[in-house]
Amino acid sequence: MESALAVPRPPPHDPGTPALSVVDMHTGGEPLRIVLAGCPEVVGPTLLAKRRYMRQHLDHVRRRLMFEPRGHRDMYGAVLVQSELPDAHLGVLFLHNEGYSSMCGHAVLALGRFALDFGLVPVLPAGSREVRINIHCPCGLVTAFVACEDGRSSGPVRFHSVPAFVLATDLMVDVPGCGKVVVDIAYGGAFYAFVSAEKLGLDICSSKTRDIVDAASAVTEAVKAQFKINHPDSEDLAFLYGTILTDGKDAYTKEPTTNICVFADEQVDRSPTGSGVTARIALQYHKGLLELNQTRAFKSSATGSVFTGKAVREAKCGDFKAVIVEVSGQAHYTGTASFTVEDDDPLKDGFLLK
Repeated sequence: MESALAVPRPPPHDPGTPALSVVDMHTGGEPLRIVLAGCPEVVGPTLLAKRRYMRQHLDHVRRRLMFEPRGHRDMYGAVLVQSELPDAHLGVLFLHNEGYSSMCGHAVLALGRFALDFGLVPVLPAGSREVRINIHCPCGLVTAFVACEDGRSSGPVRFHSVPAFVLATDLMVDVPGCGKVVVDIAYGGAFYAFVSAEKLGLDICSSKTRDIVDAASAVTEAVKAQFKINHPDSEDLAFLYGTILTDGKDAYTKEPTTNICVFADEQVDRSPTGSGVTARIALQYHKGLLELNQTRAFKSSATGSVFTGKAVREAKCGDFKAVIVEVSGQAHYTGTASFTVEDDDPLKDGFLLK
C-alpha cells in the first residue's frame, strides 16, 4: 500500500550543525559519497595544504560520513574544494576509513559523470559527444573524458593519470606468517605493493576475504617497516597506500587479469582499483610486458567488475621514467541523502567495528 505520509520535515537535530547533503555513487561496486553541502570551508593555498587542514580541523566530517552509523568501514567519500590550478574544473579531497588518500581512480570515474550532470563544467556546444573535465586530485591534475548525450553523462568514463612509475621491483621483504616475499612497488597517484596471491598461499578468486585482507595487510606493514617510500614531488605523497594481490598474470593477454586491493585500515576495494590499475600498467610497461596503447582488462575478485587500462604515452616524474595511463570504467548513481547530528548523541562522530 502506498504511504500517505507527507514529505517529512527534517528530524530533530542540532541547529548549529548544518546537515551534510550527499550524492551517493558507485564504480564497479566501490562506493563514493560526494558532499554537496554542509561541510565547512576547507582553507589553504594549495590542494595539499587543504588536505592537511581538513585532517587537522575538519576530520569530524570524514568520520561522520565514512563511519557507522551513517557509513561503514569500507565507505569512500569526496569533498569538493576550490583548486589553485587555473585549468582545473574542480578540486577534490578523498576520504576513507583511515584518512585522506592522494588519488582515487574509481572516484575520478564517478566524479566525471557528477561534474557534468551537476553543472560544474561550462555549457557544452550542441551535439557534443564527449566532454573533457580536469579534476585536481592531491597527486596532481587528472583529466576525465565523459561520454555525453544532450548535455548529460552517458556510458563509461575514462581518465588520463598523473605520471605513473615504478619505485622498486623484486623487493624482498620479511612478512610475518609468510616468510620472505618478493614484491614490486609502483605509483599510480598512490603507491601500492604488488604481489601474486599464490606467493602467500592464497587463491585470488576463491580464498576467503578475511584471509586476503590479513595477508595483504601483513605485506603492507612489512613494506612500511622495511622500505622507505619517496616521491620526487612532495613528501605528502610519499606513503604506501596499500597492497594489491594479483593472479600473477602480468604478461599480456586479451583475457582479464584479476586483482584485489586492500588499502588504508584494511579497507577492501570492490572495484579493480583505478589508481591500482594505473600503477599496475606502469609496472607491466616497465617490465616490457606491455606496449604503448595496448589495452588490458582488470577484474575485481570482489565483485567481478572490470576496468580497462593502457599506457598512452611516456612521461617523467622527477628522475623516474613514467607513463600516462588511461583507465576506463562505468560509474552509477545510487541515491541522495541528508545526514544530521543531534548534539547529545554520544556517537555523533561515528564509530567502526573491527
